[in-house]
Amino acid sequence: MDIRLERVNMEFKTTKNRGVWRYESILPLKGVKERITMGEGATPLVRLSKEGNCYIKHEGMNPTGSFKDRGMTVAVTLAKHLGYRKTIAASTGNTAASASAYSSRAAMIPILILPKGKVALGKLAQSIFYGARIIELPANFDEAMKIVRSEYDKINVYPLNSFNSWRLEGQKTIAFEIFEEIGIPDFIILPVGNGGNISAIWKGFMELLQLGASDSLPRMVAVQAEGASPIVDTIENKSNSLITKERPETMATAINIGNPVNWKRAISAIRESRGIAIKVSDLEIRLAQQELAMKYGIGAEPASASSYAGYKKLLEIGKISKRDISVLILTGNSLKDPDSMLSVEKHIYTVSEFTEALRLLQRLGE
Repeated sequence: MDIRLERVNMEFKTTKNRGVWRYESILPLKGVKERITMGEGATPLVRLSKEGNCYIKHEGMNPTGSFKDRGMTVAVTLAKHLGYRKTIAASTGNTAASASAYSSRAAMIPILILPKGKVALGKLAQSIFYGARIIELPANFDEAMKIVRSEYDKINVYPLNSFNSWRLEGQKTIAFEIFEEIGIPDFIILPVGNGGNISAIWKGFMELLQLGASDSLPRMVAVQAEGASPIVDTIENKSNSLITKERPETMATAINIGNPVNWKRAISAIRESRGIAIKVSDLEIRLAQQELAMKYGIGAEPASASSYAGYKKLLEIGKISKRDISVLILTGNSLKDPDSMLSVEKHIYTVSEFTEALRLLQRLGE
């Protein structure tokens, strides 16, 4: 991929667009006439007031509720430009929802390969709603991905998984938006499944440095669940070969991946940035999800909450300080996984008559 960085205009203040396409000059798309877009990007950067210099980049505010929309707008735009009529993706949920929405918007038919019973209800419902043709496979995500990688070219459909580098070009704009708001933070902390997002964001910060817009780089922190931690295991063992998880299992379905496609890129981003790789338990993820909701009013699906769980763990062991500027990437909205939201302690009171409701209201108001 030939990206002529020296010719790119980095004067963001002169750019009128918002979101991903604000950075069109840094996206290697030339001659594309029609953008397939729904206004993705320009997501909120929210400071957690009780956590020092900690910020949440709320990617759950994208059109289909996850960071995947940034990549899909670029990849589907290119697919449309090249004349494809159908797209394909394997997914644990967020890619499925995003690929379905953007493909349908581009008048293309989305085909999905999903691990049966491993996709959160909200994400499956979105995919159905947007008209996807769904093949449910009685296996895990890694097996679904094998099918996509081996067959997409044979049947002339456009692949929308993150082994497609065009998707990562859209996702790197997360780095540009953070830079425009607060400059270069000390740490970028995010959940890692297939490894595409951490490498994309690192690429974005590297380009800012290469173009002379910035003079430093953040340290990249990969957070994985204990039951699905191939990247962390590989880093901890200082291995040059991926240590796969044959049967990954975690409540954080979006990162329930044992053999990530982009592992080399992800590990390079961590090592080049002098970053950190850390595991968190499902209990830590659940508690982090509840704390984000009840303490800050921020709704995160379980995988997204793992970034906050990782941050808290790193504070405890002294690898990060509250003085450090840390940006946590919240990758998906809590509405993606209604079952996880309903698992919290409920404060629901059922009454049998109007007067009882009034008495209860008075007691709750005291």
